[in-house]
Amino acid sequence: MNLNTLEFRDKVLACWLGKNIGGTLGAPMEWRRQVNNVTFYTQNLEGEAAPNDDLDVQLLWLIALEEKGIEISTHTLAEYWTLYLTPHWSEYGTAKINMRSGLVPPFSGTQFNEYKDSCGCFLRSEIWACLAPGNPRLAARYAYQDGIIDHGNGEGTFAEVFCAALESAAFVLQDIPTLIDIALSYIPGDCGVAGAVREAIDCYKTGKTWREARDTILEKFRGKMFFGIREMIADEDFERGFGEGQRGWDASSNIGMILIGLLYGEGDFGNSVCTAVNCGEDTDCTGATLGSLFGILHGTAGIPEKWIAPIGKKIKTACLNLGELGYYGNQIPFDVEDLTDRTIRLAQRSIDRFGSSFQVSDSSTDLAKLKITSLFAGPETIEMYANRDATVFKFDFFDIAVDYGAEGPLAKDGVAKTVKIRIYNRYKIQANLSLHWYAPEGWIVSPSRDGYRMSLPTHLGEPLELAYTITIQQINVSLARAAFEITIAGRPTVMLVPVMMVNGNLIT
Repeated sequence: MNLNTLEFRDKVLACWLGKNIGGTLGAPMEWRRQVNNVTFYTQNLEGEAAPNDDLDVQLLWLIALEEKGIEISTHTLAEYWTLYLTPHWSEYGTAKINMRSGLVPPFSGTQFNEYKDSCGCFLRSEIWACLAPGNPRLAARYAYQDGIIDHGNGEGTFAEVFCAALESAAFVLQDIPTLIDIALSYIPGDCGVAGAVREAIDCYKTGKTWREARDTILEKFRGKMFFGIREMIADEDFERGFGEGQRGWDASSNIGMILIGLLYGEGDFGNSVCTAVNCGEDTDCTGATLGSLFGILHGTAGIPEKWIAPIGKKIKTACLNLGELGYYGNQIPFDVEDLTDRTIRLAQRSIDRFGSSFQVSDSSTDLAKLKITSLFAGPETIEMYANRDATVFKFDFFDIAVDYGAEGPLAKDGVAKTVKIRIYNRYKIQANLSLHWYAPEGWIVSPSRDGYRMSLPTHLGEPLELAYTITIQQINVSLARAAFEITIAGRPTVMLVPVMMVNGNLIT
């Protein structure tokens, strides 16, 4: 099938317009646990959108993709994060501290992170959906690589994968129930995000009002009120016990509120974004994400001019190191039109490289030829979550996953630690692998520092998994490093995989 070139550009433009509108609408009420009553902007805008980290990180990813190519990995994105993102708060700051200490994704987002279940990454899902229009399998893979930087194996990552898959499929489908089912197929069915989505749907189907649906989401899926600050919660919500909850456990409830806006808005842009914002919580993120999704679904024709005129099309940033991004930030798109054109150029490269169920061309869209089943999650999604507790390194013919288990790369003096190495042979030829550990003095590696195994192509079965027990007699540094080497006789390939251990002696 084909997606008309002009139609595609219109949807991408509407996505970024909706992002700016929803983020600006919700900015004044951000993180207030209360029912709002907005019907339009409440700020004196003077023709410009409010700056918003929701968009800033995606502008950085745009630059990274342009500089490093569309086959970008989480490790490359992490490099850009440490160089160009300025915030030190919550999951953003925790991830940056972890990475600057030597931890790589997903452990940069998992270790010592109270906010791995919060909202910092679903708000940056649109770039991946636009890069993979109508290809939610690819969009989800991109989103996962992004999300694990600062949310690791938490609900925040599931939320971004859900949104990216939903938005990607929305380029070619408008049926809301089917779109939601597609997006749900990409996240674990027992996670909080999936539960909140199902709860919002149930509230809508059983005739509850949007306010009743909002209260139900908070009853079942809320985190703690903003940093425990009493002034950030309305008296009514406080008296109902909504001030209590797990700190940072916020992604699930906010995804639920996006769904409330989507369902109860019933196809009207203003009603949709205002309903999401009126639910309270992370209002700039819920408004912005829903505004983007609405734009993809309905194009610019679905966004009334009255919402565009007060903010125009310029982009304002708040969280980027402008001094290093060109000449005082001239690498950043000037406005949403520029952002749209650059996004589309990347999307065409992505479609050419990875393929798609359709092509962007001058022909008209023919939804009758679309195989809906191709939009649901496939085996690659199962494999993606198989490495939730692992960091994955990609080489020309192999992917190597280092799995430290549920506790991550924590080690204590004299306590045995199991590390699993999974070897995915991505080529069509089997290989005989020589294995060797380069480990510091005092590391005991069992069953052996050296070995020899045959690796079959992964398409013939499961990856080769090796389990090692590592005991460090005394850890006298904050982060201890080793390297696992894989070579192949008769071939020039040398794969060095970093292995790290965080000093866990002070952790009870």
